[in-house]
Amino acid sequence: MASDTYTEFKDAVNMSASELEKWLETDESREVGQKSGGGESVGHDSGRKIVKLLHTKKADLSDQDEAHMRKVVGYVHRHLAQRPQGDVKDTKWRWSLMNWGHDPLKK
Repeated sequence: MASDTYTEFKDAVNMSASELEKWLETDESREVGQKSGGGESVGHDSGRKIVKLLHTKKADLSDQDEAHMRKVVGYVHRHLAQRPQGDVKDTKWRWSLMNWGHDPLKK
């Protein structure tokens, strides 16, 4: 596992596993994102994977885990660059990011 990927993932994901688990249970979480065939959105599925990653010891992470961590970092960075004007508290932009483990309002 490249330590850069691990560090970047930890920087990009600013929600704890329990915060993310609670968020993924909300209607807002299920409302956003691209859905294939009317099922779960890509971001919601990613959120569930991120919860597992946060519960996994660094030494136990697989190549597949590392690939998903890189995907998360890329998504968070791209999405942050598209921040809309004004208050983002109740926006689909924020909700999408939260599905990927990043709350832009969290300090």
